[in-house]
Amino acid sequence: MSAGLATKREITRDDILPMETYTEERRELRRDLVAKKKFRRQDVGPVCTFYFENYETMWAQIHEMLYIEKGGEEQIADELSAYNPLIPQGRELVATVMFEIDDALRRKTFLSKLGGIEETAFFEIDGARVIGKPEEDVDRTTADGKASAVQFIHFNFTEAQVASFKTPDSRVILGFDHPAYGHMTILGEEVRAALAKDFD
Repeated sequence: MSAGLATKREITRDDILPMETYTEERRELRRDLVAKKKFRRQDVGPVCTFYFENYETMWAQIHEMLYIEKGGEEQIADELSAYNPLIPQGRELVATVMFEIDDALRRKTFLSKLGGIEETAFFEIDGARVIGKPEEDVDRTTADGKASAVQFIHFNFTEAQVASFKTPDSRVILGFDHPAYGHMTILGEEVRAALAKDFD
């Protein structure tokens, strides 16, 4: 895929490779994607990682799902419907947020205290906060207050905030304002620069 695909806003049926072609090129495509995703991830606190999505990451995800599940033409429409909403649309960043704890009991206990955390993710740029908005496909906090280990969060920016974000060496903070997980971090410059391209 060329560099220009990174800022495309929608994956269409025409963008899907024949499975034979994808299978032949899969190893090289996955290697290229690893390099592109290197600065599209950010740890926040001890057990949380934000993976920022774009056209290329979702294109790869759709192809992997088709490769693994082998659902053919019928599956393609479902995958496009599932993953297109996670492609940023110009003045937004979109993240898959994962709480990664290997021990099952510890993970269950931890997540039981994180209800509503998807409502508390934020960016802070020049003192202004951009509050995340969870993907509306499904409620990711249960009625008894248990959070999902995987969240999908959109961050919508104003033009002024985009300009600040795109300024080299600007101080961009990413974090949560949640009583059980009030962690935050300053984006590294390479991460900030990579994510800033999503606004182009």
